[in-house]
Amino acid sequence: MTAASALDARVLVLNKLYSAVRVVDARRAFTLLAKGAAEVISPESGSYVSYNLTTWAEASEFQREFELAEHDWVTTPNLVLAVPKIIRLLGYERLPREPVKLNRRNIYARDANRCQYCGRHFSTKELTLDHVVPRVQGGGNAWTNLVCACVRCNARKGGRTPAQARMKLIREPIKPRRNPAITLRLGSPKYQSWKAFLDEAYWTVELQD
Repeated sequence: MTAASALDARVLVLNKLYSAVRVVDARRAFTLLAKGAAEVISPESGSYVSYNLTTWAEASEFQREFELAEHDWVTTPNLVLAVPKIIRLLGYERLPREPVKLNRRNIYARDANRCQYCGRHFSTKELTLDHVVPRVQGGGNAWTNLVCACVRCNARKGGRTPAQARMKLIREPIKPRRNPAITLRLGSPKYQSWKAFLDEAYWTVELQD
């Protein structure tokens, strides 16, 4: 990963009370660390160790020697820094209250890029959004009425309901309780350190991305 793309790596942000509040890119995470507004939380030997920016730079030297492949890296004129996976805000206790945004990206993420009729996975370029109850029959834009569909299945269904088209949904669409893109990232070993914090907050915290 290049330095520029490493700065786009995702970092989980905890509040002062260790509750997950949002996800930011590494660029924003390092800004918070440089201002002294946050600390790095690093999983080590079954527990979590905290670092400020200076001590994280020292830890990065060890990680670069023994854990090179496990981190993204950012190079400055004076330092080579591992991108932290988790940071904790030192003066923020509140939890976000914003609902998960209803948009194309989040619907694709909720449905894991899987056509909800044939069950096959597709790239985002090969997917469309389908209104379960078509607009021509009064169906609107809502979490419970929008699903991923491949071009072929969407064309086959047309302006009909699944029952009218004799097609069956793989699962009923629901409104997610947290940003669905976070669930996709948890499938990667790179973000497994997020899991303990997200499991605790699963039913109460909606993450921003």
